[in-house]
Amino acid sequence: MAPYFTQLVHFASSPRLRGVIALWRRSPKSGPQTPLVVVLHGRGADEHDLLPVVDRLPSKCTYASVRAFVGVDGGGFTWFENRGVARPIAKSVRASVVTLRAWLDEAAPRPTRCYVFGFSAGMMMAGALVLDDPRRFAGAILLSGVLPLDSGIPADPGRLSAMPVFYGRGVLDDMIPAPLVAQTAAYLRDLSGADLTLREYSHGHSISLREIQDIAAWLSERS
Repeated sequence: MAPYFTQLVHFASSPRLRGVIALWRRSPKSGPQTPLVVVLHGRGADEHDLLPVVDRLPSKCTYASVRAFVGVDGGGFTWFENRGVARPIAKSVRASVVTLRAWLDEAAPRPTRCYVFGFSAGMMMAGALVLDDPRRFAGAILLSGVLPLDSGIPADPGRLSAMPVFYGRGVLDDMIPAPLVAQTAAYLRDLSGADLTLREYSHGHSISLREIQDIAAWLSERS
């Protein structure tokens, strides 16, 4: 049985952080050397959305599934305001990067080894975090989305030098504009310098069991 999740509203000195909500899963054997995986859901979801995925990932890691900061019409949350699908407003992305980094530095101070896991809009947020400060993260799991390459986040060649990155997507995914997907894949493969694991699956805008198994193996090898 997977360790249970506990909800924590972050209490911090900064008013910006007092409303940050995360669900945590910690192994009974966790300690200062236990890697942390920060989990970022997609648009219109919340911190509960990816828990069934996390339940299948290595129990030797600690997981924090964070609720995004921007409400969505019809319910749920997202990480930034946008001007179209996968086209974020730069100021909104920057605001969320600042908040997430400040939360992370209080909730899991260095030298905690930290991975970030993002699906769809959460992938764009995860990409923004690792591109903004690559040295803060041990690796990234990027699923079914794109990188914020036109939102003012640094994306110069070699930016993710030697960083382990798992990039997975469904070949039947028609949610994200194909030119942006191609641009992201080309950057990760040819320019980023990342230690890239690229996997494509025969599904749409979702996460399959096969993909979860591949992620679990990838994460287990590095944690």
